[in-house]
Amino acid sequence: MPRFSQRSLLLVDGYNMIGIWSDLKMTHLRDGLEASRRELIELLVNYSAFEGLETKVVFDAQNRREPSYLEVISENLSVHYTEFGQTADTYIEKTCAKLHREIEHRDRRVIVATSDRAQQLTVIGYGAEWMSAKSLAKAVENTSRRRRHQYKQNKQSTGRFLFQCLDAKAQERLAQMRMGL
Repeated sequence: MPRFSQRSLLLVDGYNMIGIWSDLKMTHLRDGLEASRRELIELLVNYSAFEGLETKVVFDAQNRREPSYLEVISENLSVHYTEFGQTADTYIEKTCAKLHREIEHRDRRVIVATSDRAQQLTVIGYGAEWMSAKSLAKAVENTSRRRRHQYKQNKQSTGRFLFQCLDAKAQERLAQMRMGL
């Protein structure tokens, strides 16, 4: 796999994800759109941090007459709300168009997560990679599973005493301190 000079960028069509991920769809039906947006963002914050991705989640204005705005959630994730009349698809396409030269010269890897077929073809035309909503859901779950497994391995100790959780060098220093050395 080629090396890129910048972090990989993941562009996510937010409402497309909510409409296709079964868990997010259930949250939307049960608790409303705002709750499903928060859940998607929370899932992607953890995924982006663990995978080292710069992630931009894009939600379109959906006929609301509010100005576009950007919400920075973490150093890895930001949420972009488009302006009135602009769709998330258009925003994503413009971003891919701006980054086309970087993508072409392999300076930047851009991945677009959407299950919109027309969007898929357009972003591939700019050289970006495409990932379906279901593929992203599976990747997020796999990353979460790996993270939990890694946490469990780090948490397990060899005994019930704190001393046994320390590395060999620290154990040696503590033993020397006990003997007054």
